[in-house]
Amino acid sequence: MSRPGGRRAIALAGAATLAVATALLTAPPASSAQAVTAACKKTSDWGTGFEGSCTITNGTGTSIGNWKLEADLPSGTSIGNVWDATKTVSGNHYTFANASWNGTLAAGASTSFGFGGSGPGWFTGCTVNGAACDGSGTPQNDTEAPSAPSGLRSTGKTATSVSLTWNASTDNVGVTGYDVYNGAAKAASVTGTTATISGLSAKTAYTFTVKARDAAGNTSPASGGVSVTTDEGGGGNPTAGDKVIGYFAEWGVYQRNYHVKNIETSGSAAKLTHINYAFGNVTGGKCAIGDGYADYDKAYTADQSVDGVADTWDQPLRGSFNQLRKLKKLHPNLKVLWSFGGWTWSGGFGQAAQNPAAFAESCYNLVEDPRWADVFDGIDIDWEYPNACGLSCDTSGPAAFKNLMSALRSKFGSNNLVTAAITADASDGGKMDVTDYAGAAQYVDWFNPMTYDYFGAWDAQGPTAPHSPLTSYTGIPHAGFNSADTIAKLKAKGVPANKLLLGIGFYGRGWTGVTQSGPGGTATGAAPGTYEAGIEDYKVLKGKCPATGTVAGTAYAKCGSEWWSYDTPSTIRGKMSFAKDQGLAGAFFWELSGDTTGGELITAIRSGLG
Repeated sequence: MSRPGGRRAIALAGAATLAVATALLTAPPASSAQAVTAACKKTSDWGTGFEGSCTITNGTGTSIGNWKLEADLPSGTSIGNVWDATKTVSGNHYTFANASWNGTLAAGASTSFGFGGSGPGWFTGCTVNGAACDGSGTPQNDTEAPSAPSGLRSTGKTATSVSLTWNASTDNVGVTGYDVYNGAAKAASVTGTTATISGLSAKTAYTFTVKARDAAGNTSPASGGVSVTTDEGGGGNPTAGDKVIGYFAEWGVYQRNYHVKNIETSGSAAKLTHINYAFGNVTGGKCAIGDGYADYDKAYTADQSVDGVADTWDQPLRGSFNQLRKLKKLHPNLKVLWSFGGWTWSGGFGQAAQNPAAFAESCYNLVEDPRWADVFDGIDIDWEYPNACGLSCDTSGPAAFKNLMSALRSKFGSNNLVTAAITADASDGGKMDVTDYAGAAQYVDWFNPMTYDYFGAWDAQGPTAPHSPLTSYTGIPHAGFNSADTIAKLKAKGVPANKLLLGIGFYGRGWTGVTQSGPGGTATGAAPGTYEAGIEDYKVLKGKCPATGTVAGTAYAKCGSEWWSYDTPSTIRGKMSFAKDQGLAGAFFWELSGDTTGGELITAIRSGLG
């Protein structure tokens, strides 16, 4: 599946060969033709951890409304993050139930879920809907409802929202989620024991209850009610902000031949409020230099330099850092943050989370190094993903990200900016549900939810889909993979709108072997790209494969057998209207070198925000 919000930090020098484990069930036997079956396998295995997937197939002659897979893992092996399913654990026994959108399977249909784990072991005793995963045996009938949640209480409120928590219910098989009711109306569905209900009216009394549910669809009695009166103050969203934040990739000075001077000559510098310099490394539990040559050593000639002055061999600071210093002199209000992590270097955050104070100390010492302290105005953290899987899987726990951001704020203080790029996976039980983003929000100036890369040619056969949909649409491959759902879910969790920015990709993602013009077509693989298959800059695509239609607020293009999706100035203006309507702090984008030499896309962002 796609990894919403993921992006490459650097081009990998080489690809490690990962051993593919033998499937638990490679194919159901003939006797399973009239049963619900499941086939599970390790898709990647690096010895101390793995990624895996399970495919549920409805081999019966009628539709089923839900599914539940259970299995045991040996001591020393565990599963952390799960996508496209919900997980409950009792000892070494794991239960995986369908998400809200993939429980119904027509006769003969299949669906899959994925997960990341640690340790060398694998499943035993696999059952699906109570029968053996190979289709033998008789399904059990779970008719027992969970117990009613207890201890429902309010943990906070504003003029437009109420935060709630409660004690977990028990069940003979396992609780898969909770439904929160505002009076008789369902206000939220969550997998944990907390929820924030937003969109309320000021100075108004509300009564909330909670019900638990299990994988079989059994629902508990309602909890005791709690009455809460919202605070005084206007309802609605705060005033929208005008932040325009662009990422500058340090490796762009090589093959892309994109330098800090290009930010000025394109006119982009005058439209930016902030630049995120990407990326610093995270290794050994500390912040570290990403590319010393590009950062502070590369010498620029007069014609390459922002101010037309050449570097000398003996000056104390050269490279992009010195060029950023010169750019800031031309634009005194422009702020620069040093971003750490990214797709490639996020594996180091697990060790950093073991000692957040030491990590924060190392980052502060690096960002505030006397050689370039005047260049940077703060730090940006790009952890892909806390307590979930990106290039590698993290099992630091739901509080790790909050603790890390707290330590950074404590060390950097109130005079420096502390921000973070975060997941945009708003699916039920997805990456957003396994980390306390609302708790971390109090320590950051803002979050950058990476509302792009929802879909792409990592699903080589398709279906084709826009990689940055603003809204859902009929036929979208995964529920919750769109910007509107991402922003709504973060706000519902208690993240203030004025601490959220909308993400824009200055590139497209594409497939080849496509015959269908609209989204939802099949493909044979990734379309060719200048630097990487399946991805291409906007400045190339606007001429190579002009847009032929729009869906869910973004553009798509069919040219020959290739199918691409990307944002144009027109779709960006529509997204900026959404950002303003939602009261967001502004917009950010990945990354500067994808725009045209005249800065078409950043101009659309700036003019769209007003």
